[in-house]
Amino acid sequence: MPNKRPITSEDLFKISNVGEAQISPCNGKFVFVKTTIDEDQEYRSHLHFQRFDETSSVQWTFGKVRDHSPCFSPDGKKLAFVSNRSGKSQIWVISTEGGEPQQVTQSKNGASNPVWAPCGTQLLFKTSLKLDQDESVFDQEEKKKEKKKSEPLVVNRLKYKSDGAGFHNETYQQLALINIETNEITELTSGRFSYEPSSWSPDGKSIALSANLTDDADYQIVSDLYLLNVETKELTLLTDHNGVYTNPTWSPDGKTIACFGNEREYLGATINQIYTIDIHTKKKKCITETWDVHITDAAISDMRSGHPNPGPIWSNDGKTLYFTGSENGNTSLYAIDENHEITPIFAEEGHVYGYTFDEDRKFAIIGLSDASNPGDLYKIVLGEKKKTRLTYINEAFLSEVHLSIPEPITAKASDGWEVHGWVMKPHGFEEGKKYPMILEIHGGPHAMYANSFFHELQLLAAQGYVVLYTNPRGSHGYGQKFVNACRGDYGGKDYEDLMAAVDFVLENFDYIDQDRLGVTGGSYGGFMTNWIVGHTNRFKAAVTQRSISNWTSFYGVSDIGYFFTKWEIGACFQEDPEKLWYHSPLRYVKNIETPLLILHGENDYRCPIEQAEQLYIALKHQKKDTMFVRFPESNHELSRSGPPHLRIERLNHIVNWFNEKL
Repeated sequence: MPNKRPITSEDLFKISNVGEAQISPCNGKFVFVKTTIDEDQEYRSHLHFQRFDETSSVQWTFGKVRDHSPCFSPDGKKLAFVSNRSGKSQIWVISTEGGEPQQVTQSKNGASNPVWAPCGTQLLFKTSLKLDQDESVFDQEEKKKEKKKSEPLVVNRLKYKSDGAGFHNETYQQLALINIETNEITELTSGRFSYEPSSWSPDGKSIALSANLTDDADYQIVSDLYLLNVETKELTLLTDHNGVYTNPTWSPDGKTIACFGNEREYLGATINQIYTIDIHTKKKKCITETWDVHITDAAISDMRSGHPNPGPIWSNDGKTLYFTGSENGNTSLYAIDENHEITPIFAEEGHVYGYTFDEDRKFAIIGLSDASNPGDLYKIVLGEKKKTRLTYINEAFLSEVHLSIPEPITAKASDGWEVHGWVMKPHGFEEGKKYPMILEIHGGPHAMYANSFFHELQLLAAQGYVVLYTNPRGSHGYGQKFVNACRGDYGGKDYEDLMAAVDFVLENFDYIDQDRLGVTGGSYGGFMTNWIVGHTNRFKAAVTQRSISNWTSFYGVSDIGYFFTKWEIGACFQEDPEKLWYHSPLRYVKNIETPLLILHGENDYRCPIEQAEQLYIALKHQKKDTMFVRFPESNHELSRSGPPHLRIERLNHIVNWFNEKL
């Protein structure tokens, strides 16, 4: 529309995120979490209540805090949630009739993941405990003390750090219960293992959880399912150390567990399936094995990161399971019945990033985004092919900005494989005029660009660029063979897929200026950007973000390097360092003539900043056209959940580089 302005990087401050919806057992209302960036350029999250017969919500929590993970008590009279309002994140409870929230945990290292017991008097939660100090969940929060002198970090574990979490420092995630009426705390787990809570049995006697309790847990990338007897604390193994199983949920009769998982047949490129497990016989059955679709949400966006998944949801009669799946650039809501027949519940074009069901399983609330909306909540009545919009979170913002609506494309690679993607026209597009184009490459690589809102892509279109983004082989959404096809071949057919997409749009869209092409991407997309500029000069400018340049050093410095290089490149350092070096963009750095901007977070443990340092020095030493921007306080998630002011800086550097070079 001519009266709408182009989107800007600073519009990030105007966009709100809505999610984590939960329906009250009373069914007349629901709660959700709204996240904004305030005047201090800090993230704030608050709980909002809304009735189904109304189109506006009431904010229930306030302040310069982050409130999230809401969970209704079985009778709907209380709501538990996680908040950092007392400093560290702790569990709080508020009456749904109103009043002030009350803090119920005071764990020294914080608490998270509240799950109500069926009796409604106990809450299961997770907390981090440190072994070497013999900490207990009973310990109260530490009072402010004088600043301690720095101490050395003694490392004995293989996996001693994680992106976002930092150094583990001998801490483990343990489970505990708190009685809301008496404040009594019961420790359920301990020792040198971490546990992930999931769900209570209908009779309240057992908890389903996931953990890696193998003798060599540091070396085996597995996640098993266990049942924890609440009274005896005895653990019963349900799986067999052969895969990754998560999000276990109980059938209504308490006889069966459903979960997501896979047996790692293709290691990190294995698509998720749904399994059911008889808790008495331990017999495990894959009920989606004939459906070549990745179960759960594989779509990526810079508007949200790490949205919680409730797991497979059972119908009240125990004959149906509800879940999301990722296919052809969409994440949709599906059902599978007792005959293993799969039907779509909601499968319109878009990205279903969250879902929750009412107690009677008659309707659901989904979080839905598409190219024109960062996300809103919708009510889906089962059996009816329509959705009712419940929220209008970004209505004011969307009314003032112009958005470019992507046009889907399908290109053919040299071997005949199809490559799905999208093209966005620039703001102010005029027929007969030529425009520069930027190729965007997603990370993962086992992820999926989708029909979802992407601020960065909209920003580039607003700056006058055609934007091309695709799902080359290695991406989720197109079956097991497709997602596995890049393993051991990084820079091979995946590179050809991207070039085939570029060739296709240049041939079919005459408004693209083939002499003004740019390329950018992050993580695997950063690797591929590095690879591209080392193998062709067709791009006149490039921006590599949180990238990989040297697989040989990545093996030892990344929090996942010791297994990821073997899984994805097909070799580890000790066995075949030559193969790691062959697939390393740094090997081809002498060929790079494309002006290259290098962006990297200093606290990135996934793709550590030394990857960027090596690339920059190698280019600068040759007096190549390059610039290096280091972002403090930033990990691998900078573009999605990093400090807001640095996210803006990152976007501005990208735009300025392309504006200068193209």
